[in-house]
Amino acid sequence: MSATSASASVRPSVAEPSHSDSAPALRPHAEHAFAAELTALAAQDDRPRPERWKLSPWAVATYLLGGALPDGTVITPKYVGPRRIVEVAVTTLATDRALLLLGVPGTAKTWVSEHLAAAISGDSTLLVQGTAGTPEEAIRYGWNYAQLLAHGPSRDALVPSPVMRAMAEGMTARVEELTRIPADVQDTLITILSEKTLPVPELGQEVQAVRGFNLIATANDRDRGVNDLSSALRRRFNTVVLPLPESADAEVGIVTRRVEQIGRSLDLPAAPDGIDEIRRVVTVFRELRDGITADGRTKLKSPSGTLSTAEAISVVTNGLALSAHFGDGVLRPGDIAAGLLGAVVRDPAADRVVWQEYLETVVREREGWTDFYRACREVSA
Repeated sequence: MSATSASASVRPSVAEPSHSDSAPALRPHAEHAFAAELTALAAQDDRPRPERWKLSPWAVATYLLGGALPDGTVITPKYVGPRRIVEVAVTTLATDRALLLLGVPGTAKTWVSEHLAAAISGDSTLLVQGTAGTPEEAIRYGWNYAQLLAHGPSRDALVPSPVMRAMAEGMTARVEELTRIPADVQDTLITILSEKTLPVPELGQEVQAVRGFNLIATANDRDRGVNDLSSALRRRFNTVVLPLPESADAEVGIVTRRVEQIGRSLDLPAAPDGIDEIRRVVTVFRELRDGITADGRTKLKSPSGTLSTAEAISVVTNGLALSAHFGDGVLRPGDIAAGLLGAVVRDPAADRVVWQEYLETVVREREGWTDFYRACREVSA
C-alpha cells in the first residue's frame, strides 16, 4: 500500500460540535467564538494563500492583531504585542518549519497558538497537551485493543493521534507545554518534523504529511531543566519568544479585554468603574515582578511566583464574581484583595515577608490607595 493511501486510511471523520441540542460551551474554541470575524476576513481576503490555508498570511496576522476591514468589519485584537513577532510566527508556519512559542508563564502562548491554528486551518482542536505522563502514543498513534486482540494490527485497529490526523489532512497540530513531556517522547517529533513522515512499522506503512501540515509547540522559560529539548529537536523549530507586555497601559488593556470576554461567558454583570482596581492589580504585579516601583525610586524583593498577565486576569475575574454575587456589583478593593494575596504569596514563609514589606513601604504611602491598603491588610492578617 502506498504512503498516500495509508494517509487516507487513517483520516478520521471529525464531528462538528452541535449547539442546537446542547448547552453553550463554557469556553468555545477560537474558530467558533470568532467565527464571524474569520468569515468576514475570508470573504475579503484576496491575497495568495498557502495550500489548505483558510486565510492568507496577511489575513491571519490581521486576525491576531486586529484591524478594520474595507467593509467596516472590526477585527478585535487577540494578541497585544510587537507586530513583527506575529508576522514571523505566521510566515514560519507558511514554510515547512515548525513553530515554537517560548516565554514565561502567562504570556499568551497557548492563546496565540490556538488562534493561529483556528485562522490557518479552521480547527484548533488537534491538540496534544504535554505533561510528565504524556505517552509516545499521544504524538504518534495508539491502538483499539479490542480490535487489536481480535484481528491483529490493522487499519481499523489504529487510533491516530492529533499529529497524525494533521499530517493526513494538511492541517495545523498543536503541542502544549513541550518541555513538560519526557525527553524520549519529545524526540518522537524529530522524524515527523524533518522527514514529514510517520512510520507505522506494525502495518509496514507510513503516513506522509500533505501540504498544509505544520506544528505549533509552546514551552515555558521557567521549565528549563525539566525536560530540555534535544539540540536535534530544537533545530526543527523556529523559536519565537513572546514577551511580557511592554507597558502598564498595554497590560491593563489586555486584562480589561479578557476579563470582559470571560465575564460575558460566565454571565457576570459588567463592573462599572472597575478600571481603577484593574490598574492597581497590574501595577502591583509589574512592580513585584520587576523588583522596583514604577517611579524607579524603591527597589523591591520579588516573590517566587510569576505574577503573569494571565494571573492578573484571574484575580480580577474572581473579584468581579465576588462583587456580582456578594457585593453591590461595583468592583472594589475588598473584592480583589484575597485573590491578589493568593497570587503573590505562593511560598507562605518567604513570599509573605515580601508581601508585607511591599504593603507597608509602598502601598501604605501611595496616594489614593488607602482603601486598597486596608483591604489587603485585612486579608493578610
